Amino acid sequence: MSNGSRILALPSAEGNIRAFSAVSLLIVDEASRCMDETYFAVRPMLAVSGGRIALLSTSFGRRSFFYDVWANGQGWERFTVKATDCPRITPEFLEAERSSMPDFIFAQEYLCEFTDRDTQVFSSLDIENTLDNDLQFLEW
Repeated sequence: MSNGSRILALPSAEGNIRAFSAVSLLIVDEASRCMDETYFAVRPMLAVSGGRIALLSTSFGRRSFFYDVWANGQGWERFTVKATDCPRITPEFLEAERSSMPDFIFAQEYLCEFTDRDTQVFSSLDIENTLDNDLQFLEW
């Protein structure tokens, strides 16, 4: 770049992505689709520089580091831009898309919702609601 910086595109493979340091901005595109191992392998690239990391993605269910960061991560700024908020995407297009795919996929791809698969026996919310850390076990 004219300011002396450079942009490198790296593979999404934990074993082939290491050994970069002094990174000022690390962008993980389609972060919800990257393996957890890859995410944890690139984080040390920011250790020396104090650089920033940006995770860009649509959701992909309630799994992986991306969901964990979105739901529970401390110190992150979160931005949501739904397809319905984008003036370049017409309502007609979205309606055609909605009718061509399962609801959970439309909600995930166009509405930025962390959805469960429609084939799951129990939803993530149902499972979370069964967990109670305040319960005391009875001893016999």
